Order: sequence, then C-alpha cells, then structure tokens
Amino acid sequence: MSDRARKYDVLNILMNFHAFPDEVDGKYCLVECLVPVGAGAPPNHHAGETEAFYVLDGQVGFMINGAERLAKAGDFVPIPDGALHAFQAVGDGPARVLILNAPGHMHEAFFTGIGKPLPDDQSTLPDPSEPDLPAVLAKAEASGMTILPPPN
Repeated sequence: MSDRARKYDVLNILMNFHAFPDEVDGKYCLVECLVPVGAGAPPNHHAGETEAFYVLDGQVGFMINGAERLAKAGDFVPIPDGALHAFQAVGDGPARVLILNAPGHMHEAFFTGIGKPLPDDQSTLPDPSEPDLPAVLAKAEASGMTILPPPN
C-alpha cells in the first residue's frame, strides 16, 4: 500500500480507492463510492477499459447505449467496452457502489485528477459544489475518455 490519498471528492461523490492499478500488477482499479441522490456520471465512453458496477446499497439509474436500467442492492451492471453510459443515484438516499475498471489506469488518472483528496477517516458525503466543467472535460480528454456535453 502506498501513502497517497485513498479517498476523494469526485463530482460530489465520496470515492474510496480499495486498489490502485499499480498495487495489483496493473490489472484493475477498485473504488467504493458513496453517491448522493442526483449525482453520478454524465454520458461518457472509453475504449480499452472495461467497467462494471456492483450496487451495495440504494438505487442507481443506468443508461447503457441508450437503454435505461434501474439497479438496486445486489445488482451487477457490466458496461461493454466502449459503450456510451451514464449513471445517477436515485431514490430516497445515497447509493453505495463498487466500481471495477480494468486495467484501470484511465479511471485512476481521471478520478484522482479531478478529485479533491479527503482525509482517510472521511465516511460522509462531501459538501456539494459545482464542478469546474472545462477542467473535468480537459482531464477526461487527457485520460482517454469522452464525456458528452449536456443537452441544451
């Protein structure tokens, strides 16, 4: 284990990195997320990194290649390589989700690049703030992913 930050505020989501790629022979990135209702990821796609979600608590609405799906605790949601996808916590309270990215280098660079490091003992949602959208889009592009602009 390294001494780098393991918890980040990423788009108002509390992200806890259980495994960085360099800790697991470059094979994957494993992140546990506490996602407030209404927060999530905008439509995005990335080739070369497989992504999957496992919902631990709450409910999460997914869009995958235009198809919508509601996932609840115990549901596994795989994202096909390169698929356009988005997610958002819905319902009465925050969702807890495990996200697996393989090999994970792209997602580690993006999440830690736009995230604000948090104390290791942080277990509550960060105070909400407006993201710096130009910085988020620039980091996504630099990391190899594409985030679609919000509809007008």
